[in-house]
Amino acid sequence: MKPAVTLHPGQLASDPSRVVAQLFLPGEGVASTHSRAAQIVQRVLAVEPEATAALAAALLEDFGTRHVDTPGILRANASAVGSRVGANAAVLSADEAIVLGASFTAEYAIEGAALCNPSVVEHPDQRDVGPGRLRVAVALRAIGEGHLSCIEFCEAIIGPGEHWTFLPRPTPPATATVTPGRWHADRLRNSLEYENQLNELSSWALEALPAEFTADDVERAILSLPAELVHHRDTLEGMSTLRAMVSSAYEAEFDPASDLGQRVLLPAAVEEHHGMEDARFVRFTDDTGGSEYRATYTAYDGRDIAPRLITSPDLRTFAVHRLSGPSARNKGMALFPRLVGGSHLALARTDGESISLARSDDGFGWSDPTVIHVPTEPWELVQTGNCGSPIETDRGWLVLTHGVGPFRVYSIGVLLLDLDDPSIVLARSSQPLLRPTGSNRNGYVPNVVYSCGGIVHEGTLWVPYGIGDARIGVFSTDLEELIDSLEPVAEAARR
Repeated sequence: MKPAVTLHPGQLASDPSRVVAQLFLPGEGVASTHSRAAQIVQRVLAVEPEATAALAAALLEDFGTRHVDTPGILRANASAVGSRVGANAAVLSADEAIVLGASFTAEYAIEGAALCNPSVVEHPDQRDVGPGRLRVAVALRAIGEGHLSCIEFCEAIIGPGEHWTFLPRPTPPATATVTPGRWHADRLRNSLEYENQLNELSSWALEALPAEFTADDVERAILSLPAELVHHRDTLEGMSTLRAMVSSAYEAEFDPASDLGQRVLLPAAVEEHHGMEDARFVRFTDDTGGSEYRATYTAYDGRDIAPRLITSPDLRTFAVHRLSGPSARNKGMALFPRLVGGSHLALARTDGESISLARSDDGFGWSDPTVIHVPTEPWELVQTGNCGSPIETDRGWLVLTHGVGPFRVYSIGVLLLDLDDPSIVLARSSQPLLRPTGSNRNGYVPNVVYSCGGIVHEGTLWVPYGIGDARIGVFSTDLEELIDSLEPVAEAARR
């Protein structure tokens, strides 16, 4: 029997007023015989001082409250085109810097197109929540102009009882300070080897690097190359590959004064410049009892996709790193919340249509996958995959799944995996737990209900989910009733 599912009121809708300011280079990407930037700089500097002062004041009055530190953003963008100012750069007035920076700044509505695919974890701050309640952090996929995605956050309170309340999202949105990430030499070696780039150049660089390093250390290693390698015909391409791989890791830190609901992780690495999609957050606990937040997400560079890893102790500072190995090559990786049998585990979908299990020694390099569930039911004829990290229960690992059926209808189902050997599927849902019906059918992408992770609180499974890739809803169901409703998988079918 299908368990009772409660759809809760209070949906979270996309808000086009949530904007960030970004560097804007007019004509970028368009072939031209002259620089538009140089022409714009000349026009700005030709304005009379009184008019410049009036325009600067008007810009700050109009845009000042729409961003965190608007003057600082404009001065930084003015500095970014400083080479076009020439000798005048050192004597720019404060007003000229504001007007010049604003001429190379554009607002981007981070969720101007859609808001979807949430995952939920326990909030790091549970002070003053009250009995029977749990404060949670919800990661969201925000889609803006050009269908570009980023990751942002909101907060909600579960309880008391059967209540879910989204908390107001403060403004303005806050962006992070991005700095180069740190690598371990063995991880770089594994990544180079997996991509068939472990050659004489990269081997020399690895020998010259310390055990832990940044992109600056790589540049110093390249400078130490023997002349014979520097002038070899393959060296230039090898240098480019090495630099691109190392620069793909970065750290993002938000101001401590910022609220979680303000924080926006924008694409920073080349391989994610066309989107950071479907982050699946989980609170990972190691064998010593220490914990941190981890998430996998899909990076899109405009042509290729790749799963990447986010780690964070507090959802304020984030380390972002690439993953490697046969299982790190498709959408929808989801990490287990702890080691199992001494290994990191993850669910993946390496063949594009089935759910598989991957293992890792360090959480960065992932093994060949083992398929554990293939499309079986009519509502998953096209493909299936996970809807977030497995949830540990005393009866097994509970896995929310998505199934894609005829007319590309996305529904949500369930698997139950063995606690000690998650490659064994103990039971599954024969009918969807939730399917798009009624108003849940309509949106930016019709006929889709989709989640990137749920959470259990006081015996109830809570699942925020995307509706038509346009807005966020929430449903809940009794955990024990849900597991009891699953159809056992015959032992012969597990092999």
